[in-house]
Amino acid sequence: MSAGDKSSQPLGINGLGRIGKLTLWNHLLTRDFDTIIVNTGREVGKSLDDIVQVIETDSTYGSLSRFLYGHSRKCEISVVDADQAILDVDGITVKILREARNPKDIAWRKEGVRFVVETTGQFLDPTLPADHKSGSLRGHLEAGAEKVLASAPFKIKDKTKSLPDDSILLVQGINHTDFDPSRHHIISAASCTTTGLAHMIKPLLDNKETSNILTASMSTIHAATNTQSVLDGVPKTGVSDLRKNRSVMNNIILSTTGSAKALEKVMPEIKRVGFMADSVRIPTNTVSLIILNLTFHTPLDEAGEPVITHDLLNEIYRKAGEGSQKDLLVYSKRQNVSSDLIGMPAAVVIEGHETHTRTGFINLPQETLQSLGVSTDAEVQIPVTHAKLFGWYDNEYGSYVNCLGQLTSYLVKNMS
Repeated sequence: MSAGDKSSQPLGINGLGRIGKLTLWNHLLTRDFDTIIVNTGREVGKSLDDIVQVIETDSTYGSLSRFLYGHSRKCEISVVDADQAILDVDGITVKILREARNPKDIAWRKEGVRFVVETTGQFLDPTLPADHKSGSLRGHLEAGAEKVLASAPFKIKDKTKSLPDDSILLVQGINHTDFDPSRHHIISAASCTTTGLAHMIKPLLDNKETSNILTASMSTIHAATNTQSVLDGVPKTGVSDLRKNRSVMNNIILSTTGSAKALEKVMPEIKRVGFMADSVRIPTNTVSLIILNLTFHTPLDEAGEPVITHDLLNEIYRKAGEGSQKDLLVYSKRQNVSSDLIGMPAAVVIEGHETHTRTGFINLPQETLQSLGVSTDAEVQIPVTHAKLFGWYDNEYGSYVNCLGQLTSYLVKNMS
C-alpha cells in the first residue's frame, strides 16, 4: 500500500510498548492510514501530555522528529481534544483509548476499526475463546475488529490443540500471499528472528546448487528485551530457567528461541532439514546477529572442485537482494558492527565479508553400502560442504517493525 493508496479506515494498535510505539512510528512514516487508534488500556502518567512525550521520544532511535525528518524540520504534535484523547501527529489523527485492557472490551467497533495490530505480547493463543478470563486474541474480533495481527509467534498453551483453521503465521516476503481474507482472521507475524532467518534461508532453497540442505543450526546473538530483568531477581514459582532473572545489564545469557519451529510454519520445505536453534542474550539495546551453520550435499564441477563456495553463496545473496527479495534482504561487503545497522529497513543484512565454506567427503565403505542394499565392490565418497553465514537484523524497528508494517498494509489492502 503506497502513499497514493492510503486506507480511509482507521488502524488499531493494542499496546504502546516497544513494538506498539514503533508500529505507530512506522505508519506515521509510511502514511498508509489517516487515523490510528492506540489502546493503552490504562492511564499513562498524569495527563495526555505524558502520552505525547512517550510517543515523541525514544532512547534507541532518538526523537520522533529526527526519525521522520532528520534535522530538516520538527514533527508537530498537538492535542485536538483532551477529553477524547485525540492528537494530531504530523497531520495524522491519533486517538488514545485508555479504558479497557481485555481485548473484548476495547471500543474497536465504536471507533470503526476493522484491523488491529496486537503488540502487547500478552495475547498469543488463537485457541482461547473471546471471553477467556485473562483475555485473548479472539477478544479483538468480539470487540468489532475483523482481523487481528499479533506481533509475536502464536503460543498455544494446550498442547493437545492445533492451530485453528482461521489462523495463520505469515512473514512478509516469504509467505504473506498465503493470506486468504475469507478464511484467515487471526494472523501472527512470527518473530524478529524468524523473519531474519527466513530471508537468509529462502535464496538458498530457491537455488539448485544450494537447495539440498542436509542439516542446519543457528544461534542468534540477541539484544536485550523487556522480558529480561534489569537487576537480578527472584524467579517465580515453578520457573525452570533461572538465567532469565539475571541482570541483562551485566551478563551474556544463554536462552532459547522458537524460530526454527516457527520457520517450518512459513517454509514447510524446511521440515526435512534437521534444524537446531538457540539464543544468546547480550546487553545491547537493539540489532541482533544470526549465525547460520549449514551442511550441503554439494555437486562437483568437471575439475572435481566443489560447486558450493564462498563466492557462490555471496553471489546468490547479492542477486536475491537485487531481485526477488529487494528491500528485504541486503547483501553487504562492508565490515559492520551492530550499531551500523540500527534502523536499517531490511529483514536481514548478509555480512558477506564473513561467509565461510569448507568441503569434505563422507566415506561410505563397501560394508555400509551392502547393508543398505547397494551392491558394489568400491567405497563411495560423498562431497559435503559446511557453510557459516552471518545475518544482521534490527530486532526492533529496522527489521521486524518495518516488515510488520508492510504486512499490515498488505493485509488491510487485501481484506474482503
